[in-house]
Parts: sequence; structure tokens; C-alpha cells
Amino acid sequence: MMEKEPPEPTNPIATVVIGNIEPDMHDTAKEAVRKALKRAGFKTVDVGKSAPVDAFVTKIKENNAALLALSVNTVPAKNNLPKLMDALKAAGINIKIIMGGAAVKKDDAEAIGALFGKNKEEAPEIAKKALA
Repeated sequence: MMEKEPPEPTNPIATVVIGNIEPDMHDTAKEAVRKALKRAGFKTVDVGKSAPVDAFVTKIKENNAALLALSVNTVPAKNNLPKLMDALKAAGINIKIIMGGAAVKKDDAEAIGALFGKNKEEAPEIAKKALA
């Protein structure tokens, strides 16, 4: 069943850029997390599926985002995490990161300084924890 799109929060907790790193085309989990974050009061900016690393950098800068949420569902996308971290560093972006997905585990998240979540239910709490 398709979940209804939640309304935009009137007084957002923070802005979250969310997306799937290329070449990950699986956006069902990302969409569930995006909607959960939005319902919890976060403004969400969706980079989309199979997004190149520079798209994340651009959206974070354009929206002055406080948080980056990554959905990583394929090994090739997981292999692009170091490329993303290098791009963020090169752009001078220091941002809190939360991530989850079929291709990553808690150890993968910790390796890049991110917080790991198993599902959409955990996402809002993990996002709040990341910002605390």
C-alpha cells in the first residue's frame, strides 16, 4: 500500500537531504524513511534514486541541511560511500549522517561516522539523536 504524503512541517526540526547513492535504484525504503522523517517534523529534500555524489553536495549546500540520510541497498552503492565522504570533505561540508539499507550494517555506518537505522520506525529517533 502506498503511504499518503505527509504535510510539510510548519516549524521543521531541521532540514534533511535524503537519497540513494548511484547506482542504487531501490527507492521504496528511502521513500518510507523520507515520509517518516517528514511526519516527525523534519523538512526533507529528496535527491532521488541513483544520485551522483555531487548531487548530494549541491542539495546540502542549497538547503543548508543539518542532516544527510542515505539509503544503501546495493553493494555498488555501498562502494561509493568513500567517494561521497571525499566529496563532502572537499566541499568543506561537515554534516551528521544517518543511513540504512539492505547493503549496509552498523559497522559500515560507524566506519564513516554515521548512525545506522534498521527501518523507517527508527529513522526519526536516530535523526534526533544525530542532531543532539
